Amino acid sequence: MGDIIKLLPDAIANQIAAGEVIQRPASVVKELLENALDAGSTRIQLILKDGGKQLIQVVDDGCGMSVTDARMSFERHATSKIRSADDLFHIRTMGFRGEALASIASVAQVELRTRRQEDTLGTRILIEGTTIKAQEDCATTPGTNLSVRNLFYNVPARRKFLKSDSVEMRHILEEFQRTAIAHPDIHFALHHNDQEVYHLPPANQRQRVVAVLGPNSNKKMIPVEEDADRLFISGFVGRPEAAKKSRGEQYLYVNRRFIRSGYLHHAILSAFEELIGDDQHPLYVLFLDIDPERIDVNVHPTKHEIKFEDERLIYHFVKVSVRHALGQYHIVPTLDFEPDHSVASSKFAPGTTSGMREKSISNINQTQRSATSKDWQELFTVLQQPLEAENPNASLGLDDPLAPAVTLKSGPAEGEQLSTHSGERTPTKPYQIHQSYILTPIKSGFILIDQKSAHERILYEQYLEQLQGQPARIQKELFPRTIELNPVDGQVIRSLLADLLQLGFDLQEFGQNTFILHGVPANLLPGQDALTLIQRLLEQHKQDHPLKAGNQEALAKSLARQAAYRRGTPLEEAVMQNLIDRLFACSMPYKSPGGRHCFITYELDELAKRFQS
Repeated sequence: MGDIIKLLPDAIANQIAAGEVIQRPASVVKELLENALDAGSTRIQLILKDGGKQLIQVVDDGCGMSVTDARMSFERHATSKIRSADDLFHIRTMGFRGEALASIASVAQVELRTRRQEDTLGTRILIEGTTIKAQEDCATTPGTNLSVRNLFYNVPARRKFLKSDSVEMRHILEEFQRTAIAHPDIHFALHHNDQEVYHLPPANQRQRVVAVLGPNSNKKMIPVEEDADRLFISGFVGRPEAAKKSRGEQYLYVNRRFIRSGYLHHAILSAFEELIGDDQHPLYVLFLDIDPERIDVNVHPTKHEIKFEDERLIYHFVKVSVRHALGQYHIVPTLDFEPDHSVASSKFAPGTTSGMREKSISNINQTQRSATSKDWQELFTVLQQPLEAENPNASLGLDDPLAPAVTLKSGPAEGEQLSTHSGERTPTKPYQIHQSYILTPIKSGFILIDQKSAHERILYEQYLEQLQGQPARIQKELFPRTIELNPVDGQVIRSLLADLLQLGFDLQEFGQNTFILHGVPANLLPGQDALTLIQRLLEQHKQDHPLKAGNQEALAKSLARQAAYRRGTPLEEAVMQNLIDRLFACSMPYKSPGGRHCFITYELDELAKRFQS
């Protein structure tokens, strides 16, 4: 058998290497912006077409390159930053491995125009798939102008896995924001399809963060600054009330390099302990300045991960610094010892105890099903509350105006059968439990309805019907209101304007990422704010339901989730009855759009057995 191991051709080797570094258009943007920063630029312009699929162009006013350097920059592992292995432990520049341009040129059509300040003419190089098509002198301004066209044009398998223009643009915006935040002294601009998205002149750190994240972020931020031996932290953390369930406003930098670190993210969350919920994420923009000898930035192809020499020390330093900043602004957890009087509770016979837990046991294809023993134990724990000794009728619930119209007898004598006829023993109206669940009778027993899940199902089908051709009625605002968004959220809303109009939101674009609300849906719940609903819709989009024009199911699902009754919302009897009637008029009343059960069924036969045991 002959030799079978061969060296790969350079073209194939470069494409394999590109797969590690260049995953999507945002990867190209990251590498080119880092090169522009390392060139000492004071102005950087990013120009895009079709979410970066057709064109990614970065123009800077940096040092430029000579003819030889321009040609060498497209060779693999050609770099001006590393001369020996020891240099890897003193890195403060963004790019250093010399892979970026070689990887990009292997999967795209690249044109480079560059000129040094002292030179009269610049250099133009045209490369397609590692093949040099042209190299010549040219007239150009000092600095570098690099265009990347038709990314993955020669790797169709990779190109077909790219997402829609809006999704790819969102990833590019994330990379652009990370870079712009870290370098407030540099002028950044971004254009997409001939429209200006960002214009960021030099500013101080707080002004740059507000310019990137939006004007609403200014009042949310608390400054952080601590200095220790060879370790310095600065930046901002958000106030606890500004925490969100979605991630996306968390920026952590080491020596001005954006990193992802679940370990340090946990340190920041620990500093917010008892200030925010377990499912919430605070805003933070934090900069760690540390001796390069104590970190290793060469552990990941995209350099988004860093290895620390002493992780425990960094962890505690970050946690204490954030906690100290919160303490300086008198943001401390408070303990609430007051009982919760908002819970509507039912009173039952002596010997019962309290507690409530949700348990889905129903078969969605059956409206009548017996519960298991464990389910019954939990149900009775749910419904029972401590007695009020000063009220002799409390055990029967006779003085409670919210109690169900049900007459309870003492347990049957031994051998006596409990009647299961409805009659006086069946509630005649719905009854709310803990302002979260609705109990209502059916012929064979009763059902327990989750008011939030049920309302989500109702609204989802209503919104879907409106999106598919029957628009909602609009109630005009007496005074139109303004909503200002960052470019990422602005792009999402811009793509959904037509669908939002169908749903009753008369929202019109007004200037740069600013929108005017002229009208709201006529069927909006009392006390529900349309702007808050739109903001929640955007948060849901960031969390787990990406929205885009034409995806009406996702939009209806997200909006229903945000507009539905919250748990803990008291409902009047008429409202509860209306919700029940509308739920069972739905085409699919058994489950919410998110897959939760809308109701649980309990049988009278099983109830009788429970009293006999």
